[in-house]
Amino acid sequence: MSRILIIGNVLKDSYLRLDERKEAVERDEAGVNWVNWGFNGSSHEFFRRTSVYSGAVVTLEVLQKFGVEAEIFGEVAKANGEAVKVDEMKVRDYRYILCAGEGISYLAPSEKQMTEFSGEIPAGIDMVFVDRSANLTRGAVENLLTALEKNRRAKLAVYAPKRGGKVMKELIQRATLVFSDVEINDAETREKVCQIFEEGVKFKGKEVRFKGMKRTELLTHLTTYSIVAASVLGASLRGKSVSDSLLMAKLNIENTKLDQTVPFTELEEMLREEKNGGVNLKQMAAQLLARGKGILAADESGGSIHKKFEGMGIPDDFQHRRDYRNLFFTTEGLEKYVNGVILFDETARQKADDGRTFTEFLTAKGVIPGIKVDMGLANFTGSTEKYTLGLAGLPERLEEYYQMGLRFAKWRAAFEVTEITPTKQAVLKNVEILAEYAKDCQTAGIVPIVEPELVFDGDYSIEKGAGLTGIILGYLFTALKEREVQLNATILKVNMVLAGKQYKQQSTAQEVGDWTAKVLKRFVPKELAGVVFLSGGQTPEQATENLQAVINNGPFSWPVTFSFARALQGPALEAWKGNNANYPEAQKRFLERLEANCVALKKH
Repeated sequence: MSRILIIGNVLKDSYLRLDERKEAVERDEAGVNWVNWGFNGSSHEFFRRTSVYSGAVVTLEVLQKFGVEAEIFGEVAKANGEAVKVDEMKVRDYRYILCAGEGISYLAPSEKQMTEFSGEIPAGIDMVFVDRSANLTRGAVENLLTALEKNRRAKLAVYAPKRGGKVMKELIQRATLVFSDVEINDAETREKVCQIFEEGVKFKGKEVRFKGMKRTELLTHLTTYSIVAASVLGASLRGKSVSDSLLMAKLNIENTKLDQTVPFTELEEMLREEKNGGVNLKQMAAQLLARGKGILAADESGGSIHKKFEGMGIPDDFQHRRDYRNLFFTTEGLEKYVNGVILFDETARQKADDGRTFTEFLTAKGVIPGIKVDMGLANFTGSTEKYTLGLAGLPERLEEYYQMGLRFAKWRAAFEVTEITPTKQAVLKNVEILAEYAKDCQTAGIVPIVEPELVFDGDYSIEKGAGLTGIILGYLFTALKEREVQLNATILKVNMVLAGKQYKQQSTAQEVGDWTAKVLKRFVPKELAGVVFLSGGQTPEQATENLQAVINNGPFSWPVTFSFARALQGPALEAWKGNNANYPEAQKRFLERLEANCVALKKH
């Protein structure tokens, strides 16, 4: 976590809401009322008085709400390492803000208190931020530059005032990031300047505009610009892109109350909603899990579909793969049984018979298109255990998928069961990867499906399967929470709990239902969006029967449904055989499996 030392002044603002009925105000050409007082011994009346701390305290609050460890020089340091309450800080200036209608007038000191800086930069500081409220003397600037020279680890960010003069010039040259509310034309400095103006903010060629910034917000220019600067800084320190950092600043200033800025987690949710066209991820996840329907997994990778086709003598080429997907997507009534379809990258780029992409075609039917984003499995060095590839370049791929209209994604981690596997190390690494993937998805405005699969092909009892599934889920949700993944916008795709396919005593449907429900109720957090099951090598009939048994062990704290691949597609593939003349029979068999599984979602 980053540590920031803020150099600036602590101010206190007193807001007086005047009684327009009794006070002299004048209306300007924009229809805004402004105070028109004569100082003639008369008294004035107001509705209420509100006092808030501002200046460097605003920057401190924003950064702390972004999860950044921040302190104001000369305040926290004097408390022997213990945090100082805001009301214990030394107020350097008082300001009075007079409010009438939408108008605001300020009473501010004509001689501002100077900002002191002397001594060393505390150990462990990653950045020094010279706040907009700072009024540094030449001596303070020299002391700061000397301290920075001694502590080269600490970067410098500066809010350059309108009239900084030579005193600030050296700091601006030394800084890696400069905020300013005036245009800076110096070519050497321009690239590191984030310009803040009354209608918006721009940085590195990106710009966002604010809405609703009326004087009824009551925020002074100092407070407004401080919130924007601290939000951009805090978001960048949390790894956000330039575009997302500016959007977070916009959302913070548009939703800030007079006495409280917006926490980072709430801003993240607002950001996802903004990027998702007004539909937030929680709502999107809920749509994917709408009652009575499931999710079709049509995301077989090139290797998987090659095996399917090879076993039936079907040519594995672009056209046959397109025709195979088209078989399912064009089935009449598909939208009655599924809320979403998981696609493979190639499939998402292929076209339906009418020329639309499959993504556009499904969306038009009211089916949400999703995408498999992992890049397959690889062995750990010197081990037979595997981890999932695909994190490199994932944010960029997710951004492209979002632009293509894909609204959820899936990532699979596979755990094979032997006498010694899966090991704790393999589990921890895979759930760490799943959590990082999920965070990237939500940042991109995409709902993540996390899929930790205990592979069915194995020789293990149902009791062992239950124990291992529980361990994996426990570590998974710990990792997701550590990454601050929004659980109510995350879907778990998981194996049912049953004995391995090679085990001498196969599980009955009742056993599968009992054990699966027991594990899920113990290890899956109540705030999760929902759970979907993979069929994992079960026969179509077996998967449906076991799904019914799980549902019979409800109710659950979250929606439960299916996300099958082979258990839905297998019978149709056998009927199709690579010949499009067999579409009617293949689609009939596909519909039969869909209907059977949707019936199983009803408790009996």
